[in-house]
Amino acid sequence: MNAASFLATLAPRRIVIFRALQLGDMLCAVPALRALRAAVPQAHIALIGLPWAQSFVERYTDLVDELIVFPGAEGFPEQPESNEGLPAFYEQMRAQAFDLAIQLHGSGGIANDLLLQFGARAYAGFVQPDEPQRDGVFIGWPDDLPESERYLALMSALGVHTSNRQLSFPLSERDGDEYASLMAAHGLEAQRLVLVHPGAQLPSRRWPAERFAEVADRLAADGWQIAITGTAAEAPLTGAVLGAMTAPALHLAGTTSLGGLAALVAHARLVVCNDTGISHIAAAMATESVVIASGSDTQRWAPLDHARHRVLADYPPCRPCMFRECPYGHPCALNISVDRVVETARAQLTQVHGAHPAAPYALHTQPEGGPFEELHHVA
Repeated sequence: MNAASFLATLAPRRIVIFRALQLGDMLCAVPALRALRAAVPQAHIALIGLPWAQSFVERYTDLVDELIVFPGAEGFPEQPESNEGLPAFYEQMRAQAFDLAIQLHGSGGIANDLLLQFGARAYAGFVQPDEPQRDGVFIGWPDDLPESERYLALMSALGVHTSNRQLSFPLSERDGDEYASLMAAHGLEAQRLVLVHPGAQLPSRRWPAERFAEVADRLAADGWQIAITGTAAEAPLTGAVLGAMTAPALHLAGTTSLGGLAALVAHARLVVCNDTGISHIAAAMATESVVIASGSDTQRWAPLDHARHRVLADYPPCRPCMFRECPYGHPCALNISVDRVVETARAQLTQVHGAHPAAPYALHTQPEGGPFEELHHVA
């Protein structure tokens, strides 16, 4: 069965996709999911993912119909590594009688071993260089392509048309309402709002908090309104940035849902962040960003639009990094200077929005009805 006719010949009515990963990984798969849906609009498409991905399925109802929670397995570090749940999981998969099972989890190996237990009519995915060829449409792991392009390459191998390569993150009415509430409560001014997001899942991926603070201070001195964002669990980190600042800033960590954060990004002028999920949200929202990429494989994870999204990285011999904590003194992060980040941010802001939008250090403009009630740090 040749690639051009594979889906047409198979005519799958039930498809399952294995990708049990975090937010940024899932966002990078959206172009491939979009292309697949366009090719088989009537098919039922299930996603095998992590528990959090229920919110992903609910947001992308046009792409995915159902979440099947992956129970975890040895060799899959995103969850506790145990094979205890696999027998029941395999039984569940076989009972659903999928026509096509697609491995979008990674390069192959144990992910394919797992996939081939589903009892599907046909399979597709990636194989590693030293891996035996699998039955179905399996292509070599395209290590030289950006992340989203890798999954589009597999769609092409399946005979799927792949013209739209843009990431997307659809906003709901609820997301808009959340942004409006944030704007009213905190005095947000979208025309001069810069988001500073110091968090990342792994410590090895984080630029120092005190450097984020200095960048924020210098952009505030230019007249930009600074908001520090992050999850509730990242409050100690975002608080450290706020505490190291001398300029006032809004502290929004833990105040937004994922959709609310995306709406905030959509309205902001610039995002300054590590190479983490919010950088992919910025790409999806076409909001300018400066991404300090520590440890990660920038060829794989950098946004495709290199003009709108500027990635700053240093390349010591230990990169790309597989460590949670850097054992070498974190040179890839420390070799990115505050001056370099500030200069890049200013260039992005000036190029698109013009310079100096307000008086230095202005947190917000007072409306006619009276001052906003806002807590902020003043050193």
